[in-house]
Amino acid sequence: MTFLFIIAAMLLAFYAQWKVSSNYKRYSQVRASSGYTGAEIAQRILDLNDIRDVSIQAAPGHLIDHYDPSNRRLVLSEENYYGQSVAALGISAHECGHAIQHAKAYAPLQWRMAAVGITTAAGYIIGIFGLAAMFAPKIFLPILVVAFGIITLFQLVTLPVEFDATARAKKILASTGAVTQGAEFSAMSKVLDAAALTYVAAFLSALANLLYYLLPLIMGRSDDER
Repeated sequence: MTFLFIIAAMLLAFYAQWKVSSNYKRYSQVRASSGYTGAEIAQRILDLNDIRDVSIQAAPGHLIDHYDPSNRRLVLSEENYYGQSVAALGISAHECGHAIQHAKAYAPLQWRMAAVGITTAAGYIIGIFGLAAMFAPKIFLPILVVAFGIITLFQLVTLPVEFDATARAKKILASTGAVTQGAEFSAMSKVLDAAALTYVAAFLSALANLLYYLLPLIMGRSDDER
């Protein structure tokens, strides 16, 4: 059952990535009638929320858009920074959603920010001890279980952060008229909903890895107690 769960999680991850790529490719060709660029709508959203300490920067790369809370900057790929498509506006608004969360001290975002350091360390631990667990499971399996447990919790906390940012983006774009109701709003929603699915897949993948290492540990202890 664990193996099947892992396979299902992997398939969902592949599907989510394909869905994001295909939807973005399709709707990045649909120009928003408002004429806003991603950078312009991002600046307007920040202004409407009285956020004055967040910079907006363009960066080369495909779908590398993110909000950097440490440096208070919103990084948009060049195609979304300058783009006027419904996809560009949706992604820009989504990243602004994170800036709004930060300004309002949204609890799940605060938790995720606090957990970045320990989650990074957990990733290093998995890289170092992953192979060693095959040869000395009694020593290294508990370490890997703790590391994967940390990553799984991090991915779990990420879900409300991303869902909330998407909900904020849809609401703001509709209220500002940046995308019109109907076809434009539907296209933008498909891009953001597909992106949200990748975070669900990431959580399920982390959970699958946790179970993969946890179950042998539990079963081994049960055998020892007999």
